[in-house]
Amino acid sequence: MYRRQQSEELPHDLALSINRILDLNTSPESDPLDVIGDSFNVVQVLNEYFPNEESLGQLDVVQAQLTQDEQDLRDEIAKLQDEIQSIQEMFSDLLRQMSLIRERATESEAIVRNVTRDIKVLDLAKNNLTLSMTTLKRLQMLVNALSQLEDYVKDKKYPDITQSLSAVKQISASFKPYTSVPRIGQLWKRTQELQGEIRTLLESDFDSYYLQTPNSPKPATITAACTTADILGPDVRAALTTRYSALLLAEYRRVFRLTDEAGHLDNISRRYAWFRRILGTHESGLGRAFLPEWKVGWWLVAGFIDITRGDMAALLSKAGKDLTVTVLLDALQQTKDFELSMAKKFGASLQDILQETSPTPARPLQSITSCFEPHMGVYVQHQDKAIADLLAPHRGSKPRASLDTNQSHSAADDAEQTTVVVHPSSTELFYFYGQTLEGCATLSTGKPLFELLEVFKKWLRVYAEEVLMSQMRRTQPLPRRSADVRYDQNEIKNACLVINTAEYCQTTAQELEEKVRQRIHGEFKERISLQTECDLFISVASAAIIILLRELEAVCEPALATLTRTTWMNHELVTGKSPYIDDLVRALEGVTDAIVPLVESKKYLRNFFDKASSLVFTRFTHALVRSRPLKENGAEQLLIDLSALKSCLLKLPGEALITPGYTRSVTKTTQRLEALLKVVVTPQDPAEGFILNYTLLIGDASFSNFQKIIDLKGTPRAEQNDLLDYFVTITSTKPELEQTSFLTALDMDPPTTSALGLTSPNGSRVALPGTGAGEALFGTISSPPLSNTPSGADTPPRGDAHATKQVFSDIRRLMSFAVRRDTAPQ
Repeated sequence: MYRRQQSEELPHDLALSINRILDLNTSPESDPLDVIGDSFNVVQVLNEYFPNEESLGQLDVVQAQLTQDEQDLRDEIAKLQDEIQSIQEMFSDLLRQMSLIRERATESEAIVRNVTRDIKVLDLAKNNLTLSMTTLKRLQMLVNALSQLEDYVKDKKYPDITQSLSAVKQISASFKPYTSVPRIGQLWKRTQELQGEIRTLLESDFDSYYLQTPNSPKPATITAACTTADILGPDVRAALTTRYSALLLAEYRRVFRLTDEAGHLDNISRRYAWFRRILGTHESGLGRAFLPEWKVGWWLVAGFIDITRGDMAALLSKAGKDLTVTVLLDALQQTKDFELSMAKKFGASLQDILQETSPTPARPLQSITSCFEPHMGVYVQHQDKAIADLLAPHRGSKPRASLDTNQSHSAADDAEQTTVVVHPSSTELFYFYGQTLEGCATLSTGKPLFELLEVFKKWLRVYAEEVLMSQMRRTQPLPRRSADVRYDQNEIKNACLVINTAEYCQTTAQELEEKVRQRIHGEFKERISLQTECDLFISVASAAIIILLRELEAVCEPALATLTRTTWMNHELVTGKSPYIDDLVRALEGVTDAIVPLVESKKYLRNFFDKASSLVFTRFTHALVRSRPLKENGAEQLLIDLSALKSCLLKLPGEALITPGYTRSVTKTTQRLEALLKVVVTPQDPAEGFILNYTLLIGDASFSNFQKIIDLKGTPRAEQNDLLDYFVTITSTKPELEQTSFLTALDMDPPTTSALGLTSPNGSRVALPGTGAGEALFGTISSPPLSNTPSGADTPPRGDAHATKQVFSDIRRLMSFAVRRDTAPQ
């Protein structure tokens, strides 16, 4: 077989050109020699022609065929060359024809241009002639109109002057581009001079009419003159009305000078009475001659407001600290009434009147009331003092008797007949706020209203801290005997009253915020917020809830003390629930029955029950740990007691207040305590079964947590070492176990004091979080929070809640165990 070690290929560009010219067929059925490209392989083609040695016998035939193909290609190439030559000759002929056409088109264009040149000249001449004739005609009309206007001006015929002046201004406007022409320039100058003469004539006649001289024009003449003034331009109208206003208000400046008694601040009513009289004189007298669209009354009001505002600003600044709130409010109220009456009289807002009559529309005149705003601090200070006087009887450590619930039994009996839901002082305060807000909003909706809100916020904070909180301060807890399960009824009533009042204040403060935002000026809207004060009232309610929890804890303490003193290691017979559980249940039901009717808000009642359940479980766990060793029988008895306690807590809120979150929280905490007690109940012999039960119920491989269990069981120290060895060995083979569990947070040396950690919310400032100050202290066996369950029992564990899984080697566990044994107390 013919083979070559290296194939030779034609250049890529050459192969593409040959294929394009010959239009070779590249289908698989075609001759391999017809495909010439990058993939052409000479060796492969030869192998296709001669696949074996026998095919070499066809060599002559193949050579003859290739020779014939070569000859055919040469013939075809020669034919194509002839065709290319013919095409090139055709292209040359086409280019000559195109050149000829271009030359003829140029000649035709030149001919057309010569023919239309004369026509364009004639059209231009026609347009110029038409424009000249029109301009001359308008010029003649302007000359005639100027001549007539001069005659009308001499005779003071305002109706004719108006008509002629309008025509002159309209015609002369078309000649403005031609003022460089001497004759037209003269006419333009004369037109301006005539307009000046007419304006002088108008001012003279209007002055004569204003002063009512013997030769004063008649009102009809003035009315016609008003139309003429409108033709001259709006500046003429403004000048005439301004002069008229100045003449009428000249006496006002003289009568009400600041140095005279009439110009004092307490005589401001005389100013407004004077202007109303002048306005009436204007409307029934001289004002009838003016056109209605001139709005001369608007100009009079604007002029009076401008002068009066300057006088008021000067008087208020001069008064300084001597300015009393009575004088200020009286003057401001009369000013508001005057401005409203003027707006109502003319059927437009005062701002529109001042905007239209202002000399500079970009900076309109301001109202008289605007000059009072810088001095409204006197009013705000007065309201500040009024609120201070209102709250003075309720502030301090000894509030007034109507608010003090720690009274005699007779007073308590009277209070039962007339139940007070909230402190009367809170309703008094917000009623005063509402009245003051309405009064201030009618006077000003700008900075004074914002400053008044700041005063409101200050006294809300004072009310929360110095009134409500002071109701809960107790210098010393009431003494209780160890067996005393009675609660302080006055303390509970007072705390419930504070909760209701705090919620009322929070809700009303939110309504107050919305009302102020609706009334105040736009630039202050984004700065309106009473959220801090609302949060403060929530904190006050939380502090009151802690007072209730303190009472609950106090009445539960005797029963829990009995649990602590019980010797479980000698407990042999397990029957029903223990007697202390009955005492505990009665104590819980007694306190909650006293609290529920007194608290209006279900939200705070649910919050109380959440924290109460957490507190009870915390105190129960503390007592359980302090009563160790438990032994198996003791733990079994505690399981029965725990089940009774769970049933009590689940029924405690009642159907109206219980929530799924509360139920989940109680159930989850109970299950964890049950798991702990079930491990204690399990016999420790055999050790493998005891430890496997621990891993199933507790679910961790924590050495310290297991040590807590055997401590609770009261296992002798000599047996503890063997149990711990077994524990390390067994848990080392269970990598799926966590290193922490709910036992991580179990305190084996619980405090003997209150789980709340406080006796009363003393201090002059409230610093309690909105969710309850004692919440973080509830539940030493607490778990991570349940989703969407704001329960007091849901506090994070004391250890690392995010500890990662890790499997200790036997060596590390033995080392840890050795350290534990060496450091264990003997």
